[in-house]
Amino acid sequence: MNYFKRILRYAYPYKRYAFLNIFFNILYALFSTLSFVALIPVLEIIFSDNREIREKPIYSGITNIKTWGQEYLDYTIVKNILEHGEFKVLLMMVSIIIGLFLLKNLSNYLAMFYSTFMRNGVLKDLRNDLYTKVINLPIAFFSEKRKGDTISRLSSDVDEVKNSVLSVLEMIVREPMMIIFSLVTMVLISPKLTLFVFLFLPISGFLISRVGKSLKRGSLQVQTKQGTFLSILEETMGGLRIIKAFDAESIFRKKFMDSNQRFYHYSNKVLNRQNLASPLSELLGIITIGVLLVYGGYLVFIDRTLEASFFIGYIMLAYNILTPAKAIAKASYSIKRADGSAQRILELLDAENTITDSENPIDKNSFESEIALQNVSFKYEDAYVLKNFSLTIPKGKTVALVGQSGSGKSTIANLLTRFYDVNEGSIKIDGIDIREISKKSLRQLMGMVSQDSILFNDSVRNNLKIGKPDATEKELIEAAQISNSYEFIKELPEQFDTNIGDSGNKLSGGQKQRLSIARAVLKNPPIMILDEATSALDTESERLVQDALENMMRNRTSVVIAHRLSTIQDADLIVVLSKGEIVEQGKHNELLAQKGVYYNLVKMQSLDRSKEA
Repeated sequence: MNYFKRILRYAYPYKRYAFLNIFFNILYALFSTLSFVALIPVLEIIFSDNREIREKPIYSGITNIKTWGQEYLDYTIVKNILEHGEFKVLLMMVSIIIGLFLLKNLSNYLAMFYSTFMRNGVLKDLRNDLYTKVINLPIAFFSEKRKGDTISRLSSDVDEVKNSVLSVLEMIVREPMMIIFSLVTMVLISPKLTLFVFLFLPISGFLISRVGKSLKRGSLQVQTKQGTFLSILEETMGGLRIIKAFDAESIFRKKFMDSNQRFYHYSNKVLNRQNLASPLSELLGIITIGVLLVYGGYLVFIDRTLEASFFIGYIMLAYNILTPAKAIAKASYSIKRADGSAQRILELLDAENTITDSENPIDKNSFESEIALQNVSFKYEDAYVLKNFSLTIPKGKTVALVGQSGSGKSTIANLLTRFYDVNEGSIKIDGIDIREISKKSLRQLMGMVSQDSILFNDSVRNNLKIGKPDATEKELIEAAQISNSYEFIKELPEQFDTNIGDSGNKLSGGQKQRLSIARAVLKNPPIMILDEATSALDTESERLVQDALENMMRNRTSVVIAHRLSTIQDADLIVVLSKGEIVEQGKHNELLAQKGVYYNLVKMQSLDRSKEA
C-alpha cells in the first residue's frame, strides 16, 4: 500500500468530488439498509393474523428499544389496517419501499458521477507529470530503458491505478458503511444471531488475505512483461523495412509470440487469483447464512423469541452484507495489483535527473566571443570516450571535427548541448560554464541538424515552427528558401500545411534533411551544430543539402561533425580526433601537406568515391 498511498496525493485537487462521492455513498448505504428494513412491515401485513388493537407502547429507555420498536410497529400496522384496510396499507408500504430503492439508486448514480471527475482527473494529472518527467529526463536514462516499458508505465500502469481509485473509495466508505448499518440493525433485531456474523467476518478476512498476498508480485511481473512486448512492437514498427528486406518476419514473430506467451502466463496467474475473491467470499457468506437459517429457525419455531417477519428481514440484511464483503475483497485485490503498478510509476517519477539547472542559473541570451572546451574528459559507462580534450571555437568561425567512428565526434555535440555533462573539465561560452547557464537559454543559443532527420507526424509548417512557434509566413518561406526546400514544398498538395507522415516518411531522405535544416534556420541561433548532416544522402541530395548548409552557416559559429570530408574543405579549422584525443588540427590544405591521419582519411574516401563511380 505504500506506493499506492503516494499516488493518492493526486486525488487531493479533486477532494470536492471525493467528499461528494463519500456523502452519496453513505446515503446509498443508508437507503440500502432501510429498503430491506421496510420489508419487515410488509411481511407483517401479509403473514400476521393478529389484528387486535393494542395500547400505544411507551418508550422506556435504550435498554428496551428492541421490544418498544417491535410493539410500536405492530401497533402502527394494526391501527392503519383497521382504519384503511390491509390492501391500502400494503400499497403504502410498497410505495415507501420503491421510494427507498429510488433514493438508493439515485445516490449510487451521483456517487459514481462525482467519482468519474476524480478518477479521470487523477489519470490526467498523473499522465501529465509522467510525460513531463519523460521529456525532462536526460538522454542517458533512455539508453538504459526500453521504450515499450516506458510507454507501458504511461498507459496500462496508469489505467490500473486509475481503476483502483474508485475501489479504494468504495472499500473505505460505501461498503463498510453498508456493513455497519446492516449490522447495527441486525443487532437490534437479534443480538444472538448477530454473534455468528461477528465470528464469521475475521475468519473470512483471514482466508481472503491469504489468497491475495502474492498479487502485488504477480502484478509487477505482468506489467514488466507487457513493457517487454510493447518494446518489441515499437522496434518492429520502426524497423519494418529492414525486417522485410532481410526476410526476418519469422524471427520477429517468434520473438513477439514468446514475449506475449510469457505475458499470457503471468496474466492468467494474477487474474485467476483475483477472480477467487468473489466466489470465496460468497461461499463463506452462504455458509454463515446457512448457520443463521438453522439457528434462526430454532429461535422462531422452538424458542419463540423471534417473529418470522423479523427473521426473514434479518436474513435479507445478513445477505446484504455479502455484496459489500465481496466488493471489499475484490477492492483489496485490486489495490494490491495497483500497488505494483504504482511502484513502477513512482520509479519513473522518482528517477534522478542528472542534467539540471544550478540553484541560480544564468539566462544567457547572446553569444559574444567564443566556446571553450577545457580539459574535458567524458565516459558513457566505464571507458573514457574523450580524454583531456581542449578546443576553442571563436565566434563566427566554422570548426569541423573528423575522425573514425568512435573517436568522440558526436560526443562533443552531446556535451555542447548538455545532453550529457562532462565528467572532468568544463565547457564555457563567453567564459561562463554551461552548467551555470539555464538549459533553456543554452539551447536557445544553439541549433542542431543531425544525421537522422527527426521529423514528426504533422504538417511541414508545424515541424518547422518547433524552434520558433510564432514564426510568420514570410519567415517560413525565407527559411525554406535558404535550406533549398521551398521548391519541393510548393509542389506538395497543401504546401506548408501538408502532413508529412510518421517520421516524415512521405518525403525522400534529402527532402527530410533539408526540412531539418529549414527548422534550424527558422530558429536562427548564433551557434549551429551539424552532426554528420549529409552522411546518409545520395550525391545529388548531398549537393542540395550542402548548399543549404553553406547558406545556413554564413555569419554563424558552426561546429561540423563530418563523415564526408569533401563537405568541410572550407572550414576555418579542422580538428582530427582519434580515440577521444586531438591528433591533428589546421586548415584543409595544411593538413594535407602534413600527410598524416587527415591525409589518409581523405585518400581513403577518394578511393571509395572512385570505386563508386
